[in-house]
Order: sequence, then structure tokens, then C-alpha cells
Amino acid sequence: GMVGSIDNDFCGTDMTIGTDSALHRIMEVVDAITTTATSHQRVFILEVMGRHCGYLALVTALACGADWVFIPEMPPTEGWEDHLCRRLTHQRSIGNRLNIIILAEGALDRHGKHITCDIIMNLITKKLSFDTRATILGHVQRGGTPSAFDRILGSRMGVEAVMALLEATPDTPACVVSLSGNMAVRLPLMECVHLTKEVTKAMEEGRFEEAIKLRGKSFEHNWNTYKLLAHVTAPDVKSNINIAIMNVGAPCAGMNAAVRSAVRIGILQGHNMLAVHDGFDGLAHGTIEPMTWGYVGGWTGKGGSNLGTKRSLPTSMIEEISLNITKFNIHALVIIGGFEAFVGGLELVTAREKYEELCIPLVVIPATVSNNIPGSDFSIGADTALNTITTTCDRIKQSAAGTKRRVFLIETMGGYCGYLATMAGLAAGADAAYIYEERFGIRDLETNVEHLLEKMKTTVKRGLILRNEKCNANYTTDFLFSLYSEEGKGVFDCRKNVLGHMQQGGTPTPFDRTFGTKMGAKAVLWLTDKLKECYRHGRIFANTPDSACVLGMKKRAMVFQPLSDLKENTDFEHRIPKTQWWLKLRPILKILAKYKITLDTSETATMEHVINERGTV
Repeated sequence: GMVGSIDNDFCGTDMTIGTDSALHRIMEVVDAITTTATSHQRVFILEVMGRHCGYLALVTALACGADWVFIPEMPPTEGWEDHLCRRLTHQRSIGNRLNIIILAEGALDRHGKHITCDIIMNLITKKLSFDTRATILGHVQRGGTPSAFDRILGSRMGVEAVMALLEATPDTPACVVSLSGNMAVRLPLMECVHLTKEVTKAMEEGRFEEAIKLRGKSFEHNWNTYKLLAHVTAPDVKSNINIAIMNVGAPCAGMNAAVRSAVRIGILQGHNMLAVHDGFDGLAHGTIEPMTWGYVGGWTGKGGSNLGTKRSLPTSMIEEISLNITKFNIHALVIIGGFEAFVGGLELVTAREKYEELCIPLVVIPATVSNNIPGSDFSIGADTALNTITTTCDRIKQSAAGTKRRVFLIETMGGYCGYLATMAGLAAGADAAYIYEERFGIRDLETNVEHLLEKMKTTVKRGLILRNEKCNANYTTDFLFSLYSEEGKGVFDCRKNVLGHMQQGGTPTPFDRTFGTKMGAKAVLWLTDKLKECYRHGRIFANTPDSACVLGMKKRAMVFQPLSDLKENTDFEHRIPKTQWWLKLRPILKILAKYKITLDTSETATMEHVINERGTV
């Protein structure tokens, strides 16, 4: 079995097929409402689906920085009405023109009574006389085109399900194929069903904390991050710690979400948060200013980099940087960015030997459309770029509906990293994706052309070819265009598109907003602990390898890995990691394009068990 449900209400999988697409629909509405609500200074109540599961509501609240969220797993405590009014009044008093409340359709209070849009609306209007509007999203959430994430998830799960069937014996229990972090896993169906029922039981019996734990690690993380960011009261006691945040490399969607959560978590920890504008240049020239809670308000949904970002590396200005670290009394550094952030972080670590001022803890958060940072399966911004490419491919393919027999050649970004070309190929149904990591020559090109000539004899009379911008210095996009045009003469005609910088822009997808938010929060909490460890004789001194890390998503968890340890696994010339997980998905792309190839099935997922918190299955 594979679970297809927008509610993401099945225990055992981090994401069900369809959830991400539903979040896309919801975020489109939230973004549209945000602009009107800010203009009119209104409170908006948004009801989303989820009769028995609050996943959609929770992730929406996390992704748009909502003031309050009502979910069935965790009913609000007694006296929530006063608390909500206090929160809204406080938000207005600090100059917020916008208040958003997210409500899951199955939300209840502690007495099991339904909380509806009307109840909340009447409460706010009567008590606060705020202009309030309610929007019930309904079936909009179920429709629309699937997101890139869902298309890839569906494809991966489909392959895994067939493998599970082929390997099954008469004694194998019925299994469900699910996603854990970034890994396809198999779980016994009956255990998952039992656990899903346990959640409902826990909710009915008022064991709410347990219900959230039973929902799984991903749900629990989201809840904890939301709770951290929702409490607006900063502590009275200041830590006297200054943490600087900067963006490095090319801009990408989701960077601002990471900055926002890092700043707010830092303020809640009692730290002073400093904005460094324009990357390492800003750190060298002293374009540094303090950031308050309100400074980063509404940043989650904004694309690009509000702090400003540059590609320059620190080596040439290390002297100035160390002076400014002393001048502004910076105790820790958060670097959000692409490969330059990784290399820049390494250069700062190397310079620690010479400059004692650089002996401060630092963390690199991968944010680049290319997804080429060692130490992380995903980078912030890659999902948004992938969706941009996928929707563009959909439109381009559609344009050939009337003409028939047309092959489109599309060039994607990514430097030498073929992630975008491969994943977009999988999501948009490409016939081939040329990348640097998988060398190709004249024989391969010949095979591809012949394959397309054969395809044109079938009912599907169009082709889609993706080419990563740096996959080959000689087989350029123009060369491939000429080749396909010549070889297809009389059978198909060819068109080319270079997508360019549209891949770096746009509003962040729900995935990038929540991923950025969780990464930013986790990085600052880690730095807080590190600073305590490194505090000696009245000052901070950090020169161990584990005090400068990359925070990355690896297989099933978010982990901190020392920059120096990741050097081994990096091809610095081509700016890519030496091992990349997504290369294993390339055969699927070829099989779906109807190439007769063998699939490497040596790496099979074994059946696992779902154990809940009480230690019982």
C-alpha cells in the first residue's frame, strides 16, 4: 500500500502523497489574503481541512507565521479566549497590521466542543472590535496540479511498492511504503493502522501530548518549532551574547524564512541578533545593524534575500573581518547560503590559527537552488526552483498540444550539480536529462535521438529534454539543439529554452518556508549550547572542529557535521559533493521514459517496525 491523502493523517510516514500539493494551494491563498489584510488592518481566520489531523493547519501556521493555530491534537487550554485576545492586542500594539489565525476543521476545545470560525469571529469582534474576516478553503485544497515534491514522492513510492511486492513471500505481512526523512521505508500495514487508531484514542482520552508524539517525529518537530516561535514575550534577563546572521552566495527562496526564525529564537534566548548586509563584504566593511522582533516580521513568504547577499569569499578581507568581529563584539555566526557559504566557513576555520577573534562558534545553513552543499540532502531554495522548472515544463509541453511532433530542449541551472535537471526530469516526465555527474558521449546522444524518433510513431508526439547548464563544455545547449534539429528533420522539429534566473526567484514553496524556519531555529539553539561549552575565563573561545558545522538534512534527521570533516567528500573544482543520494533515482527517470534498462535492486529497504512511545507495537 501507499498512502494518498491530503491530511497526512497516517502514522508511519512523514508525508502522504498529496499533502504537499494541498499546502501549495493553501499558501497561495494565505499569500493573497496577507496583502489585503495588511492594507485593511484586519484579522483573518482561515479554516483548512483536517477533520481528525491538524497537519495542514500546523504547517500552514508555521509557514506563514500565524498568530494562533487550532488543531485537534492539542486543544487550547482553559481560558484560551482571553489569551487569544491578549495576543492579538499585543501584536497590534507593537505595530503589526496583520493577524492570521489558522483553524483545522476538526478543532475542539478541552471539553470536546467544536471551535468554529463563527465562534472565534464573534469573540474577536465583541471583545476587541477588530475588523475580522473568515475564509473557509474547502475543496480548493484537493485540486490543482501536483507539486514537484508530490510527483517525485509518488514516483519513488511506486517503485518501492513494486520492489516490495516482488520480494514478498507468502509469509510477508501486508506492508505500506512510506517516507522517513528522505528515505523510502517499508512498515507493516496493520501496525500503522493500529498506531493511527491509537492517536484518535489518545485524543478522545485527553492524552494530548501523547497524541502529538504518536503522530510521528515530523509532526512533533513542527509543533515544537511553532510553539517556540509563537510565544512573543522576550525574557527579561539578557544573555549579553551577540549573534550575527548573514546570507552568502546567490539569493534563493526561503533564505528570509531561515533568518526570521533564527532572529526570533535568538531574541527568545535573550541574545542580541545582528544583521550583516551583503555577505562577507558587509562583515569586512561593518554594514552591521541590530535586528528586533518586528524587523523580520512577514519575512517567511518573501523570496530572495532581504539581508542582501554576495558571492565574495572572506580570505582576501580576513583582517577587516576579524577587526569587525571584535568591534561589534560578535560571539557567534550564522551563515545562510550556497557553496560560497560552505567554502567561506572553511576559510574562517582555517584562519582561526592566525586570528584569535575568529575562534567563535559558527553554523552554515545550506540555501541554494543548486542543492550542491556537502553534508545535506536538501538545501533551502531547491524545492522552489524545482517547482518553477516543473510548472514551466508543463506549460512548454502544453504549447505543443496543437503542433504535434515537437521536441523541447530546456537548460536548467545548478552549476555542475545535476539535481535540478534530474528531479525536474522526473517531475515533468522528461525523455532525458543530461548532467555532469553522469558522463555522456556521442553514442548516448545517438540512442536518445533514435528513441525520440521511435516515440513520434506512437500517440505521444512530443519530447522533453533537460540539460544542466554545465553538464558538458562541448555538448552545449546550442549544439544539442542543432543535433536534434538535424536528426529529427522531417519527423519532429525542435525548440530550445534557457530558463535562467527565473529559477532563483519567486515566493518560497511551503516546503522551503517550513524547512528554512526549522533550520534557522535549530541552528540558533545549537549555537546557544555551543556558546555555553566554549565560555572560559569570562570570554568565548572556540577552536575545535565541532564548533564550526554545517546543519543538514541527512537521510532521516537534521544533523550538525563539522566543516572540516566534510572536506574529504567535496569536489571543490566542480563545487559538488562526491556522493549524491539522488543519483540513485536516475534509472527511474529512464524507465519512465521507456528505456529498457536494468534497475539496481541491491539496496532494498527491509521491513521495519513502528514502535510508539510506550514501547508497545
